[in-house]
Amino acid sequence: MFHAGTMLVAMATDVALGWPDRIHARIGHPVVWIGRIISALDQRWNRGSETERRRAGVAALLVTVLAAALPAALVQSLLPGGLLGAVLTGLLAWPLVALRSMHEHVEAVAVPLDAGDLPGARRAVSMIVGRDPSQLDGAGVTRAALESLAENSSDGIVAPLFWGVLLGLPGIAAYKAINTLDSMIGHRTPRHEAFGWASARTDDWVNLIPARLTGVLFAFASGRPREALAVMRRDARAHRSPNAGWPEAAMAGALGVRLSGPRIYGDRVSAEPWLNGGAPDPRPADLRQGLALYRRGMVLLAALFLLVAVV
Repeated sequence: MFHAGTMLVAMATDVALGWPDRIHARIGHPVVWIGRIISALDQRWNRGSETERRRAGVAALLVTVLAAALPAALVQSLLPGGLLGAVLTGLLAWPLVALRSMHEHVEAVAVPLDAGDLPGARRAVSMIVGRDPSQLDGAGVTRAALESLAENSSDGIVAPLFWGVLLGLPGIAAYKAINTLDSMIGHRTPRHEAFGWASARTDDWVNLIPARLTGVLFAFASGRPREALAVMRRDARAHRSPNAGWPEAAMAGALGVRLSGPRIYGDRVSAEPWLNGGAPDPRPADLRQGLALYRRGMVLLAALFLLVAVV
């Protein structure tokens, strides 16, 4: 109950303020601090045989998670209880939530799409996706933005809040450490195949429930819950990721469009299956609908936390 209230404070603060530039300029951001630890460990420990790299990767995972969670646990133990403690804990969790920045990044794609500025939309979407957007048409840019919105709603918002509700400040800090590890070293490349293996698998595990919860939130926040849930159950497991397919498939069903499908990463074409493949490609207006669905989904999540806090 207490932790649900603290996460509501974090959500409300982030919606109101985001992470102001003047604070970022002065102290940076906790995720950047975590990233520095990961980068240093990658440079120093990622060497030797495949077995040695795997073992070093497990050690890097443990060191990074403990470096984030232990100070958070110590701080939480020193905070008072009651309303004051909930507010202070929520303010400390605030930087680890990304509701406002998620909306702003996708809105930055929607604005040039609305104006028919495809080059501008490609530049904006390149900030939130890993694929090459230079050859994407309007539908491709819209798909990429919707997929990013769906997936990042799960691992950038719902998942950290979920672990924050379960375990408090150490839970949300540990989750962000794991997710940052995955984003930095969890790739199947020659350098990180072995070293990042443990981080990638752990990230899969900690996102298992939040990804499915995000899909359910999108379904019930839409006007098409039956259709969204049906597409999610049918298509989510076809996705290359064990988790991202759930919110993406729910988004596709909720909006009545198809998502995923073949895409280009560098010089490689990835033949991904479609989610809701019988539906049409999304139009620019569907990105606006996706943002509206995102807002309703986050309101529904806040209502769920409020219910937990007061019951």
